[in-house]
Amino acid sequence: MFQERKGGVNTTQGLTARITNKISDFPEEDWNSISPPVLENYNFFKTIDESNFEQFSFFYILVYDNKIPVGATSCFLMRFALDMTVCGPLKVIFNSIKKILPGLLMPRVLMCGLPMAAGRIGISRENNRVMGKIHECLEKIAENEKAAMIIFKDFTGDYDNILKPFLKKSFCRIESLPSTDMKINFSSFNDYLKTLSRSSRDGIKRNFKKVDGKIKIDLEITNALKEDILPEVYRLYLETYEKNDIGLEKVPMEFFKNISRNMPEEAKYFLWRIDGKIAAFALCLVRKEYFIDYYLGFDYKIAHDYYLYFIRFRDLMNWCIKNGIKKYEMGATSYEAKRRLGFSFIRLYFYLKHRNPLVNLFAGVLTSFMKPENFDPVFKKMNKTGKNYSCFPWGYTN
Repeated sequence: MFQERKGGVNTTQGLTARITNKISDFPEEDWNSISPPVLENYNFFKTIDESNFEQFSFFYILVYDNKIPVGATSCFLMRFALDMTVCGPLKVIFNSIKKILPGLLMPRVLMCGLPMAAGRIGISRENNRVMGKIHECLEKIAENEKAAMIIFKDFTGDYDNILKPFLKKSFCRIESLPSTDMKINFSSFNDYLKTLSRSSRDGIKRNFKKVDGKIKIDLEITNALKEDILPEVYRLYLETYEKNDIGLEKVPMEFFKNISRNMPEEAKYFLWRIDGKIAAFALCLVRKEYFIDYYLGFDYKIAHDYYLYFIRFRDLMNWCIKNGIKKYEMGATSYEAKRRLGFSFIRLYFYLKHRNPLVNLFAGVLTSFMKPENFDPVFKKMNKTGKNYSCFPWGYTN
């Protein structure tokens, strides 16, 4: 049993670190005073803690200096499939290995960050000293929970100054799947379409022409799902989740209810109905000029026939334009469609270390299996054409 699990205290190097399994063990003002001002905030973590994520055990670290919060981050423990990006004949070999040694390719891993979002660490002063304390806490959790690896998951280049020093502490750096976002400075959806390439613009218009005026699709926007609707929405989420073979987290049904209670101003559900039946949904988080298209679901019996992916995007974009949104974040996967829609790709990185020094000597081999092109062919195509995906509009640049 990890003795620091229930809000335990660890004191070294003049700093005090508290570790807990529930964010509510910390005063909200302490966490918010140091945590980055993002939508995955204290109340988002409360939603996670109340929603029974069976795949993960969550931990929260808060570092104090003289009772003043100076560092904060979240982390989670899980079984991580090292072969999740492997395909083709090599996948058969890996599956055979898993039958004989199931723990070898699915080690217990402690990840600093979140399963469903980019990693964040709040630091107010003395970066190296506070990061040293956070690293110390991660090592302590990993030791007590028998985690084979420690990973800083999906951090942007903005964190290079505090994470690159870990390369001297036996960590290696691996490129992860990028996130996607778009700056919105359009006066209308037609104005937005003018920014796309001609082929993308014409393709989208053809899709709309096949649907508009031929079938009635009703849109409802609500801050919370009614009890009788929740199972129907969750079924569509699971249907979409099962089609995506690289998703890290499987969200419990309780999450979709609890987030409305904990984040009533930020959470919004968009529900599309055809003949009175929900055909698609989006759970989005909104604050001021920032919009995250978080979770989605489709009825795939009709989704392709009615081009619901593009209908959904048009309605969300129109809502953003109408409500003064300046940044639209759409997350990972479906990169080719997002590239054509004009989203930018945001580079993310893993920093990882195997806690067995001998095994860690071969950690770099993982890079051949965890490259983004193993997840989505759009990256392989870019590499063949000599183009690099980056943080530039349209997904790649020369």
